[in-house]
Amino acid sequence: MKNIDVCLTPDLLHLHNIDNTIVIVTDIFRATSCMVTGFAYGVKAIIPVETVEECQALQAKGFIAAAERNAQKVEGFELDNSPFSYMNEKLIGEKIAMTTTNGTYSISKAKSSAVKVLVGAFLNLNAIVEYLKTQPYDVLVLCAGWKGRTNLEDTLFAGALVDAVQNEYFVAEDSAIMSMRLYHQAKDDMLGYLANSSHIRRLQRLGINKDISYCLQRDLYDVVPVLRGNELVNM
Repeated sequence: MKNIDVCLTPDLLHLHNIDNTIVIVTDIFRATSCMVTGFAYGVKAIIPVETVEECQALQAKGFIAAAERNAQKVEGFELDNSPFSYMNEKLIGEKIAMTTTNGTYSISKAKSSAVKVLVGAFLNLNAIVEYLKTQPYDVLVLCAGWKGRTNLEDTLFAGALVDAVQNEYFVAEDSAIMSMRLYHQAKDDMLGYLANSSHIRRLQRLGINKDISYCLQRDLYDVVPVLRGNELVNM
C-alpha cells in the first residue's frame, strides 16, 4: 500500500527519502495560495526561485516578478504575496518569476529528488486528492513553515489531505497522525482555531486581513500546479 507522510518544516526534509515520492508543497499564508489562484485566473507558468537575486535576474529578462520577505513585498518588484494580486486580467497567459520567504524555498529543497512536486492549498485540496488517487507513488506533504519552524496553518492543510486519502494510503508516521488529529479539532472553525497562531498575528500586524479568510476557503479551484523543469504549470 502507498504511504503518506508529513514533513513539518523544510529543515527536516533530509530525514525523508523522497526518491519514489510525490511531494506536495504547501504554504497556506500565502505562497501556494497565490500560485493556485494565479493558475485559476489564467497565469501560464510560475518560476519559483529561492533568492531575491534570482528573481531580479529573471525580471531583468522581462518576466513579471513577485518577491516577498517577512510577509512584505520586496521593493522594486511588480507583485506581492497576496492572492488578490493574482486575479488581475493583465496576468493571463503570462509567466511569473516568484520568490517567497518559505514557499519557494521549500520547492527548491524538494525538486532535486522527488518524483513530482505539486503545489497544494485549501483552495485546491480536492483537486490534489483526486489526482493522488490516480498515482502509484508515496506522498509527502512538505509544510513550508516559517524560517525553518513549524506553523499551524500548513500543518492543518497536511492533516486535511491525510484525512481525505487515508483509505488509499497507509498513515504510518506520527507527524501525519498528529496533523490529521489537529485538523479534526480545527475543521469546523478553522479561522477561530488559528486565531492566535504566529503567522496570523504577523499578517494582522501588517494590516493583511482579507488574505487570511480567503486562503482558508476550501476547493474553490480545480487546478493542480506541478513543477516541470523549473516552471510550475497547471496540469
